[in-house]
Parts: sequence; C-alpha cells; structure tokens
Amino acid sequence: MKVYGLVGRSGTGKSYQAMNLCREINVESIIDDGLFIFGNSIMAGISAKRQSTKIAAIKTALFTDEEHRKTVADKIKEIQPDSILILGTSIKMLHRIAERLELPKIERIIQIEAITSESEREAARKQRHELGKHVIPVPTFQLKREFSGYFLDPLRIFRGWRGGKASFSERSVVRPTYSYLGDYSISDKVIGDVVNYIGRETDGVESILRVNTDSNSEGISITVLVMMSYGIKLMDVAKDLQKKIAKQVETMTAFHIRSVDIEIRGLK
Repeated sequence: MKVYGLVGRSGTGKSYQAMNLCREINVESIIDDGLFIFGNSIMAGISAKRQSTKIAAIKTALFTDEEHRKTVADKIKEIQPDSILILGTSIKMLHRIAERLELPKIERIIQIEAITSESEREAARKQRHELGKHVIPVPTFQLKREFSGYFLDPLRIFRGWRGGKASFSERSVVRPTYSYLGDYSISDKVIGDVVNYIGRETDGVESILRVNTDSNSEGISITVLVMMSYGIKLMDVAKDLQKKIAKQVETMTAFHIRSVDIEIRGLK
C-alpha cells in the first residue's frame, strides 16, 4: 500500500482539492477528518465535522478514541486499497494518523501550496472562517443520514471532456455545529405546520388531523393522520402526500427523513 500525505493549514482547501490530487497521482482512498473514504463512498469512521467543539473535532481527526480508530483500521485492512491519501494540518499530524491506523510509512508529503494558488487558498479561507463552510470529498447523498440536521450543499465540478463524455467530480459542503453562534434546532410545531400546508395543497386530502414526529441522531420519522376525500384513489393520494412531505421537510429543515407514514383515519 502506498501512503501519501496532503498538508496545509486549516481552511486552505485540502478537502476540496483532495479528489483532484487523487486523480492526478492515482490514489483510490482518502483519510479526512476521521473518515475513511474509498472511491466515492464513506467506508468507515466518524466525521470530525459532526463534533460540537473544535477540541472534540481535533480528537476525532486524530483517531484518539480507540473504538473509532479500530473500526477504521480494520476496514482499511479489509479493503486493502493500493493507495491512500491522508489529509492533515501538519506533517506531525499526518505521521500520527498513519501510526494510529497502522499504515505503512508515508512515501510522499505534498504541501497545499504546491497544488493551489494564493487566490484559491484565500477563497477557501473565506468560505471557512467567514461562512463556516467545510467540504467533504464525497457526494451529498452519502452524507444525508450522518449529517442530519446540518446544512448540506452539493458541489458538482465540471472537469472537462474524456472519451466524448463530460467529466464531473462531486463534493459536499457542510456547516458543522461548532461553526454556529448557538445551537440549531427545529420544533415539532414547525414540522407540523409544513405538513399541514402540504396537506392543504394536495388534492384528495380533506384535512391533517395530527402530525407525530420521532427524531434521533439519524433523522426524523413522521406519522401523519389524515382525513381523505370520498371517491378518490386512496393509495395514489397517500403516496403523493408521502413523497411531498419527505421532500419538502428535508429541503426546508436539512434533517434526514427516515420515514413518512400516512394513516388514513376516515373519509369525508
């Protein structure tokens, strides 16, 4: 296994540039902020960007928790990637991560300054320090469950044409808890109001009787008790309502929707 390192100060665009670098030097996996990423998928780990404080985030990135460390190290041994890129804010950090994860000696360390311009690094610093945005080098759909309740934005980057087809790479922008000036939460009443509005706008739904929610770290389950109109195709209307609620609540709140259950309590 060939091990490489990408080093640069926090907020200089390492995660954003990681996928480009991997393509250039033919590396197939990444260790970034506590995650083991293989291809476009998170295979193991806990993201440091989920932590509530910067200190906790640093500890996660360094794999100081034994269970976290072992889970990632075991998954790397299971997959046996030919190459891996470790991201870190210092050379010491890179070597410490490699040692903790029982990886071979780092063959080559690349400075972020060698692959980016000053203007690119300044733009990255602005996104981090002024807007609180962090990049994770995987598609957004890979993160929705883990980052339920966080704001996520997909970045789909056009990279040119290869073999007559457009080449894209996708990353995700998250705004971690520790970048906020306070906690982020959504009350059950807000979710109920959204569901009631969707119900009023859906043909065949007479009224929303009650909205129950059950939330945990993986997202929200919603149960909706409804009164339907007589003479309609109940299953078709229920499925339509279910899809609309899942889409709109997830879009408006940034929470991952684990399930939406529609209970028909009567006809009118």
